[in-house]
Amino acid sequence: MLTPSTPVKTDQEILQNSMLEDDPNSNTILATTGLSEDNSANLEKRPRWGPRHKGAQELAKLYSNGKRTQELVCVYICISLMVLNLALILRHFRFERISNVVVAAIFGILTADFGSGLVHWGADTWGSVDLPIVGKNFLRPFREHHIDPTSITRHDFIETNGDNFMVALPILGKLAWNFFTRTNAEIQQDYAISAYLFLCSIFIAMTNQIHKWSHTYWGLPRWVLFLQNHHIILPRRHHRIHHVAPHETYFCITTGWLNWPLEKIKFWSTLEAIIELSTGHKPRADDLKWAQKRT
Repeated sequence: MLTPSTPVKTDQEILQNSMLEDDPNSNTILATTGLSEDNSANLEKRPRWGPRHKGAQELAKLYSNGKRTQELVCVYICISLMVLNLALILRHFRFERISNVVVAAIFGILTADFGSGLVHWGADTWGSVDLPIVGKNFLRPFREHHIDPTSITRHDFIETNGDNFMVALPILGKLAWNFFTRTNAEIQQDYAISAYLFLCSIFIAMTNQIHKWSHTYWGLPRWVLFLQNHHIILPRRHHRIHHVAPHETYFCITTGWLNWPLEKIKFWSTLEAIIELSTGHKPRADDLKWAQKRT
C-alpha cells in the first residue's frame, strides 16, 4: 500500500527508464549483456534521451521566430500586470486580513498545482505536434522535454516562462479591471478572492521556472535548494518519478503536493481509460512516436 513517503517508481525503475540528469552522459541503453560486440556498440550510439536524440533535434528546430515573439509579448505584459496588481493589493491591504491572505496563498498554490497537472497531463498524453497552430507552438515543448529533459535548463527566461505567463494574463487583467472599476467597499468585501486570484496567477506564471529548477543539478541559489529540500516547491527527486518512461504519473509541477493523492485515487489513469474508451485514441501515442526516433 502506498504512503506519502513511498515512491511510485523504484530506484531501479528510475535508473533504467529515465535520463540520469545528474550524470547526463549516461543516457544510452544500459542493458547490453547477452548481445554481440557489434550490437552492443550500435546500441551505445543510440541515445535514449538527451540533445543527441534525433527526435529531440527535430523538435528543437521547430521553435520559430513567431513563437519567440508571442513569448516576449506575454512575458512583458504579464510582468507589468504583476507589478500593477501587487501595488493595488498592497494599497488595499488591511492587517486584520492577514489570515485571509494566508488561506488564499494555500488555495492559490493548490489550484496552480492542480492546474499545472491538468495541462501537463493533457499536453503529454493527447494531441500531436502535427496539429495546426497548437501542435508546433504548444505541444512541441512537451514532446521535446521527454526525450531531452535537460533542454529546459538551456532555455532562457523567455522561452522557459512565455506560455505560463500567457496563461496568467487573463486572471491578472481581470483582477486589475476589478480594482479600477469597483468601489473601495466592494474591493474590501472581495479582498480574499482578489488575494487568491493574484497569488494563484503568480504560482501559475512561475510554474515552469520551478519546473526548470527541478531539472537543474548545478548552480541553483541556496534559497531555491531550501524550498526544494522542504518541498515548498517541486523537488528534483520527486519530479524524477514523472520522467520514468512512459511518463504516466506525477504530472503536477508547481509544488507536486497533489501528485501522491491524485495517484492514490488513480485520477489520471481513470481519465485516460474513459477517454480511450470513448474516442479510441491511445494515450501518449504521439509522445512514443517521437521517443522512438533515435537514429
